[in-house]
Amino acid sequence: MLSRKFTHPFKCSRIRRKRTVAERNQIVEQCDCVVIHDEIVNHGRTKMPNEEVLFNLAELFKIFSDSTRVKILWALDESELCVCDISVLLNMTQSAISHQLKVLKQVNLVKSRREGKIVYYSLSDDHVKNIFNQGMIHISEGDE
Repeated sequence: MLSRKFTHPFKCSRIRRKRTVAERNQIVEQCDCVVIHDEIVNHGRTKMPNEEVLFNLAELFKIFSDSTRVKILWALDESELCVCDISVLLNMTQSAISHQLKVLKQVNLVKSRREGKIVYYSLSDDHVKNIFNQGMIHISEGDE
């Protein structure tokens, strides 16, 4: 009887990749000082929002990480629109647009109003427009 070595189907041998010369020579910037700047650290500590606020801010910025949601916000920045109009404008299905609008409503970036059978969507307030405009200014800075 032949003996076979059993290998687990989900385990694989670790393949080590050789680092490039650039990776080996990369210098990591670090602070070499041993003195802690107590005044600066304490000032930062008093100004730092609590963990829940920072978490909520991070969640808000995650919303902007999806290009479909950004396109929807861009369209709503121009005009109040219904799902049908947004789906034609972005060349997407109504269900895909509705799904993204639900996400945008949950984080209060978009509001809706009903007129008969049609629901119109718009940006919740000027804060949303300002966040969007600041982002556009920031990414265009590199073009100058």
